[in-house]
Amino acid sequence: MKTSWRSASLVATAAAVLVLTTACGQEQGSTSSQNVGAASTPTLGAGTIAGTGTAGAGTAGSGTSEQAQSTTAAAAGQLTVWNSDEYGKVLTDSAGRTLYRFDKDSFEPPKTTCEGECATTWPPVPASGATAAEGVDKALLGEVSRPDGTKQLTVGGWPMYYFAKDTKAGDIKGQGLKGTWFASDPNGKKASTKGGGAAAGDAGGDAGGEAVEQVGLTTRKDAKLGEIVVDKNGMTVYRFMKDTQWPMSTACTGACLDKWPVVAPVDKNDTKDILLKGYTVFDRPDGIKQQTINCIPLYTFASDKAPGDTNGQGVGGTWFAINGDGEPIGAKK
Repeated sequence: MKTSWRSASLVATAAAVLVLTTACGQEQGSTSSQNVGAASTPTLGAGTIAGTGTAGAGTAGSGTSEQAQSTTAAAAGQLTVWNSDEYGKVLTDSAGRTLYRFDKDSFEPPKTTCEGECATTWPPVPASGATAAEGVDKALLGEVSRPDGTKQLTVGGWPMYYFAKDTKAGDIKGQGLKGTWFASDPNGKKASTKGGGAAAGDAGGDAGGEAVEQVGLTTRKDAKLGEIVVDKNGMTVYRFMKDTQWPMSTACTGACLDKWPVVAPVDKNDTKDILLKGYTVFDRPDGIKQQTINCIPLYTFASDKAPGDTNGQGVGGTWFAINGDGEPIGAKK
């Protein structure tokens, strides 16, 4: 039974990806994510957590280093959903510990970028023993191989972490830190960030503060160009007129990418006012995963130093900001 639902899930996912990539004329590479299991009997009801602590892993320890060690070693068990008045639906493990995701990771394919000191502050959630409960789609549970060979839990493709300074059930002190760490909802997406983050150190030891949510890709009104696409940091997104849509290809390689970094994959549900037809991930010949709109590869510009900058507009007569449909703004027809 376990094998049948796993196979069905992978087949359905592959079929969905194939439909998108075929339309853009590219072949999709393999993914390292695998489904890891489903629950049979819930141990915690969805949305029910003790607010003052819980027995077992996740209770208050004597220090953050001890907490980091305990969360690294402990299995997540049966996942559940906490209905938080402040943050909405938040994914937790069986002990009520909040699960987080990191914006610098990727979900397609699943990849973790948090290692060393980062993994001490943000211990990876082990994939082994993690099961789904009510309110959690078992098909979204998977795993990714970390550089040290261990298997980390993924939800919706996103690697999951604990925060070492969360010392009891219901703690969510890592929310919004550095604008890159967010509690996960049951689908692996970001929980609401309206409450901001706690003033605590992140993986690099810097102080965090309140974070304002910015979806992965959206549009903003520019005084000169009109409505243009921006990334999660508010930076202008561009297209290169020497690239092609059908089949998808890129003419920006090597040193070009130092000036025009690619836009990393963005979950289609983490967008606003973006055309989702032909919205897929481009497997570039250099192995980099690049987001596209309407099968158009997307870039930012290294000389844009702050949100609102449009220094890349019209460079070389080939680089242009785009609207939500991927159309170049100001390009000669």
